[in-house]
Amino acid sequence: MTTYNNNFYAVIMAGGIGSRFWPRVSTTKYPKQFHDMMGTGETLIQLTYNRISNIVQPENILVLTNESYKDIVKEQLPKIKEDQIVLEPAMRNTAPCILLAALKIRKMNEDAVMIVAPSDHWITEKDAFLDDINFALQMASKEDSLITLGIRPTNPNTGFGYIQFENNAQEERLQKITRFAEKPTLRNAKKYLEEGNYLWNAGIFIWRASFIIDSFSTHLQEMYRLIIDGEKDLNGPNEDKFIKENYPQAQNISIDYGILEKSDSVYVIPASFDWDDLGTWGAMYNQLAKDGHKNAVVNAKLIPENSTGNIVYTHSSKVVVIQGMEDFIVVDDKDVLLIVPREKEQEIKNIRARVLEKFEDLG
Repeated sequence: MTTYNNNFYAVIMAGGIGSRFWPRVSTTKYPKQFHDMMGTGETLIQLTYNRISNIVQPENILVLTNESYKDIVKEQLPKIKEDQIVLEPAMRNTAPCILLAALKIRKMNEDAVMIVAPSDHWITEKDAFLDDINFALQMASKEDSLITLGIRPTNPNTGFGYIQFENNAQEERLQKITRFAEKPTLRNAKKYLEEGNYLWNAGIFIWRASFIIDSFSTHLQEMYRLIIDGEKDLNGPNEDKFIKENYPQAQNISIDYGILEKSDSVYVIPASFDWDDLGTWGAMYNQLAKDGHKNAVVNAKLIPENSTGNIVYTHSSKVVVIQGMEDFIVVDDKDVLLIVPREKEQEIKNIRARVLEKFEDLG
């Protein structure tokens, strides 16, 4: 039986639409966190919840999601009570929802230490993940610090933000962050790997609820004033009304831009577990089994003629013949056929936007 620390809380962020995973797998109506992406028998949000519930008691876990996904969350996480689901009436990036969750949690427990985790990450080494999270929780409990987990890069990926740490104490598990770097060019990504003191930004955070709230009052004062006015209504019958009336007015900004890049109390723990955000078809390709020609196949009956390094995904079990193709993404949905070089996968988000301008029902 798991022994829990009553001061530990978690927030699972499940409001995104995974637009780089379009078409088929991630749509506005049914985004990727609610899919069994890797054929495990569990969806990504279920895997995330089950991982976190090993260290945070189930009643201390909140799920933040768009109000459109309430019924899906209730269906996939039946142990979650309705008052543990916080509904966002508008998409406003990560900062507003984290402030809202922190205020709710602090009102429950002044000494709360909270984990903030995306719902759509692929993590296979559960014990190593829990060890890193537990270490971070202990560190955040002792001092005012904003802690993130960083992933050691395995390739010069241009789809992730990077974290630079001081690198003057490589043996230290907790490292002071020097700066956050935007998604880089391929040249800069290669440079980061060579320098050795850059990590991928996984978007997994740990801090005391009271300290992150104080950080908002310092660095995002307008947002703080907007949300703090409703603190009296949080965790009560008027909470939904306050959120619907005020949340859409919040600035659309990430926690990275709004708080972490401005604070001098930010630290990173280089993660000891393998990780993938499964944010793109290329990421999915890396995790799937390959045939003898390094092609990854989902559902399709593939006949590759002189074709290597492709990922082929079909919505039904149809025969697909490709010839002379190398390192392509081929996705056959019921209404959309997408064929894009794997090196251009970051452009799928913009491709989707252009398609929706002409065909709104294909989102």
